[in-house]
Amino acid sequence: MRDAAPQGTYKVQALDRAFAVLDLLSESDTPLGLAQVASALQLHKSTTHRFLMVLEQHRMVERTTSGRFRLGLRLFDFGNRAIEQYDLRDRAQPHLRRLVAETEETAHLCILEAAHVIYIDKVEPVRSVRMITRIGASNPVHCTSVGKAILAFLPEERIAEVLRRVRLERFTHRTLVTAEALRVEIEKTRRRGYAVDDEELEEGLRCIAVPVLDAQRLPVAAVSVSGPSFRVTAQRLPSITNQLLQCVRGISVDMGFVSSGRGHRAVWSA
Repeated sequence: MRDAAPQGTYKVQALDRAFAVLDLLSESDTPLGLAQVASALQLHKSTTHRFLMVLEQHRMVERTTSGRFRLGLRLFDFGNRAIEQYDLRDRAQPHLRRLVAETEETAHLCILEAAHVIYIDKVEPVRSVRMITRIGASNPVHCTSVGKAILAFLPEERIAEVLRRVRLERFTHRTLVTAEALRVEIEKTRRRGYAVDDEELEEGLRCIAVPVLDAQRLPVAAVSVSGPSFRVTAQRLPSITNQLLQCVRGISVDMGFVSSGRGHRAVWSA
């Protein structure tokens, strides 16, 4: 019986190239033409065309009326199923509901994917002004409290990798659009134990987030409280932060990450 190959040594060129096509389409704000995909991946047009045709047959990509290519809706189905199967979401639900009952603001549970955060769960309060987001959506790490909360507790090499990939796009006049400014904010987040999105993604929206840490004190997710800036004020920041801390500690315990809160209190001292 042949020994299993060491982790990371398996290479299937066709699969690697197919995933490269999907990655490229996911990073583009607009559908791409055949020539654009071939050029970006340094492949022959005929090879690129074959990959796109197979992916289209499986509804992984779809063609627009102009003949360009974008991600297909089957990927959305896969994403939803993956989210449904994600144990973290189930374990976090009661803690998120308690957090929303306490703060009367929207709570999100997010994970990191490349240079974006993915919203894997959301609990809303019964209020007229709420944050409009959907489960399965994504946003860049640099302008979200959950993104900065996760980044702040990653190892330095992972932070550098994410920062190389992120596009520092401006969404409001408060958005951090330089790597230096984002680095300063990451360090500030690490020191105080929580991150703030101060109208950086959307005007009038303020968010506070705390990372969910595993037993090695590495972030597996982040939880945020989001609401209009006239309600999520500086005066409410200490109480919301304390409620967030209680929420993420509860999630961590339920996931089996910690046997007590002692280690997390040292990391999340607000």
